Amino acid sequence: MYVTFYGAVREVTGSLHVLATAHDHLVLDCGLFQGRRKKTAEKNRVLPFDPAIITSVILSHAHIDHSGRIPLLARNGFAGRIVCTRVTRDACGYLLPDAAHIQQSDANYLNYKTARAALHRIENQGSGSGKKKRRAKTALKTNGHRLDLEAIDRVISSLRLEKVEPLYTAADADHALGLFDSVPYRTTVTVGRNLECTFYEAGHILGSAISIIRYREKGRIYSVGFTGDLGRFQKPILRDPALDFPPEHRRLDLLIMESTYGDRTHEPVGDMRSTLKQVVAETYRRKGCVVIPAFAYGRTQELLYVLHELFDRGELPKIPVYVDSPLATNITRVFGEHPEVYDRETHRTFLEKGENPFRFDRLRFVESVEESMALMRDTRPHIVLSASGMCEAGRILHHLRYKIHNERNTILIVGYMAKHTLGRRILELGTRWEAEGRKGKPPIVRLLNKEYPLKARVVQMGGFSAHADRDEMLKFLRESNLKIDQVAVVHGEEDQSLAFAKLLNRNGYRAMVPRAGQILGIRGRRK
Repeated sequence: MYVTFYGAVREVTGSLHVLATAHDHLVLDCGLFQGRRKKTAEKNRVLPFDPAIITSVILSHAHIDHSGRIPLLARNGFAGRIVCTRVTRDACGYLLPDAAHIQQSDANYLNYKTARAALHRIENQGSGSGKKKRRAKTALKTNGHRLDLEAIDRVISSLRLEKVEPLYTAADADHALGLFDSVPYRTTVTVGRNLECTFYEAGHILGSAISIIRYREKGRIYSVGFTGDLGRFQKPILRDPALDFPPEHRRLDLLIMESTYGDRTHEPVGDMRSTLKQVVAETYRRKGCVVIPAFAYGRTQELLYVLHELFDRGELPKIPVYVDSPLATNITRVFGEHPEVYDRETHRTFLEKGENPFRFDRLRFVESVEESMALMRDTRPHIVLSASGMCEAGRILHHLRYKIHNERNTILIVGYMAKHTLGRRILELGTRWEAEGRKGKPPIVRLLNKEYPLKARVVQMGGFSAHADRDEMLKFLRESNLKIDQVAVVHGEEDQSLAFAKLLNRNGYRAMVPRAGQILGIRGRRK
């Protein structure tokens, strides 16, 4: 048996590994790379193998950096099964079509810019009037602001310009969803010849799974574990990461383990309620708004849960809460449909009282674009949760555009921000200026092709992180009953992965950090 590491190797996004036996090829996750548009677009378009050779996909969870290239895989010849938990299947039913919509919208906008630039060059020949520039722009739009896709296509075709195609379409996403096959936790399923997989709770987001894969061949047993993204302990809603594995799954030849926070620790889980309460109260006293870039899947629902608790206890001012993300609205519905995977605390706190953890009086889900635009302009105190979580696309960009330059407001960072994302820039610039006492001119942030002074307060809360930190990952290894021959450390920026591997080696584990494309052989053991 061999494992080839292709994605989320010495970086965080684009999770993708291939496990090969004498008869089958399994893909472990098939995620999108995220970050700088040009660089990630090139990486996302190229699959490093022929999809037709893949027997099955084992999907750890639904986040796009783990699932987002599955439609591309299916479009290019993959015809096997995508095996995941039931919650992951239901969540992907919303996430993958949404990703396709984003791909199409990005392609349309880039083609508009190409066509507009070409018309501008023809009409102005480098030195035309502002009136001609506006004419070139409006020729490609209809009803004042909507892109005229037919006109754009005509310009690109007639001038033989290079057209940008989306990575995949909504039809590709729908086709891929037809290949999903969901199984409950702790249920063993066949995924190839003499090859089986069992899911255990990973504690990262609802439905996330640790995969244990076993292969039997010529009197030998080969066992590989894959954490996907490992969650924290004692978090709301979710069951803790599994620590107790049955005898047949305790011995692993290889554990492929994430390391997002391989050299960092979070604030305690118990502190996140008090910190959130403090941030909201201080912003409310300034008569400002709290803007929270939140992942539509997982982070939004966890925040709603905690806000619901705080409102029920009378610990927050009477301030409206908005979820301005159609995707987050749909995913919240998925959460409500799967109480069977909640932890005991959620049952005691809400379900046994007949309450929905993710609905309360002050909460409003924003539906229409018009309502969203009105909310963006609203200067009265409120809390708004909007996607995307790393501020790379979606309605959050427009909320930031209206709120980022007002010192009364707070931008609350509650999740991981990958390198080269707008969220990371806001976090780094904002916290640096705060550390300097907010003296001198505020830093400048560019978004939606304009520059804005970052006057809003930027606050980071590590307690809401869905990823285990260094100590929690070590706890998983020490307190579980797994016996692991070797650990391959993935899904972390290079410094985090190397630091975590070094820590593991100091603590008696045999750990390595693979490089992209590296192949690792697994010897297995005799029955």
